[in-house]
Amino acid sequence: MSLTVRPISAAEHLAFLRSDEAASSGSASFLQTPAWGQVKTEWRSESIGWFTANAAEPLGVGLVLYRQIPRLKRYLAYLPEGPLIPWGEEGLANWLDPMAEHLRGRGAFGVRIGPAVATRRWSAAQVKEGIASPEVRRLTDVPPLTRSREGANVVSQLTELGWRPQLAEGGFAAGQPQYNFWIPLVDDQGEPRTEEQVLAGMNQLWRRNVRKAERVGVEVTVGGRADLAEFHRLYLHTAERDHFTPRPLGYFETMHDALSAEEPDRITVFSARHEGDLVAATIAIRVGGHAWYSYGASSTEKREVRGSNAVQWAMIRAALAAGARVYDLRGITDTLDAEDPHVGLIQFKVGTGGEAVEYPGEWDLPLNKLLYRGFELYLKRRR
Repeated sequence: MSLTVRPISAAEHLAFLRSDEAASSGSASFLQTPAWGQVKTEWRSESIGWFTANAAEPLGVGLVLYRQIPRLKRYLAYLPEGPLIPWGEEGLANWLDPMAEHLRGRGAFGVRIGPAVATRRWSAAQVKEGIASPEVRRLTDVPPLTRSREGANVVSQLTELGWRPQLAEGGFAAGQPQYNFWIPLVDDQGEPRTEEQVLAGMNQLWRRNVRKAERVGVEVTVGGRADLAEFHRLYLHTAERDHFTPRPLGYFETMHDALSAEEPDRITVFSARHEGDLVAATIAIRVGGHAWYSYGASSTEKREVRGSNAVQWAMIRAALAAGARVYDLRGITDTLDAEDPHVGLIQFKVGTGGEAVEYPGEWDLPLNKLLYRGFELYLKRRR
């Protein structure tokens, strides 16, 4: 099959994401929606499509973010958790080669992609046992529950085609996490799970905390842009407590404006209150059958009322009601060392009864070896 790649409009891109063709390729990441290009204002963005001869509609799409090298009109072309193409096919060169040529013509010195394809999965019980075992230090020390032939094939073909894996300590690549934690919202036959079934899959502590929050009167409301300022105040408190660099309020306002303009229910703000006090708040995003917990904040005060559990349970219920197939708690590190400070976050997510999911990670294709080598040296100096 001979394919060409060319720019497409945001409307064409969005139409593909709503199509049956997109559903057959798997759920698109929100990082591959045309709206995400409006969020990442420090990058130049472009929607691209794959076409056969004389075809009017694309067979695959991608959002490309171009990051310029200082003082040169050369770019790293980045497709976070993308592109959206049929990764399960043999002959990925038919898809990736014309993309590379198009991006080269746009001034790219290198391309970075992140195939959103599962390679391995581990159950919550396996992760819990790994944390408890003194002999286990990493998730990869535990034999997986399942291995994906599709994922292994993607890794094999990328290697053969000269792409380079970009892995960093803890399983976090240069941009997006390689390991995520999912709660499946459908059973093995693809039938929707009930709220009772999902709650029963959680561990005893999670179920007890959800019920305690209900018993003591934690109320969760669903809102939007008007709730972002209050969310952000709590988020700044969380950042100070947990020692991470927060994003400004304007970033979240831009995100909400861009994503909600694309689909009215694309992005939602959840707020958990106890006796009028905001105790937890989150931002949820959904594209088709995939729902994400994107950002979260919690109060140091009143932690005993379990607002974080209450707000997560409300998000899970909303995802079920919307017909989502997956509730994605996003990234985890690959550490299972009980002494590692990251393990607390993993334990919180494991309590939901979901599964750890490995992606192939992010991969680079150098198009100009000299400029790409300089780019690699620059990144090493920044670490």
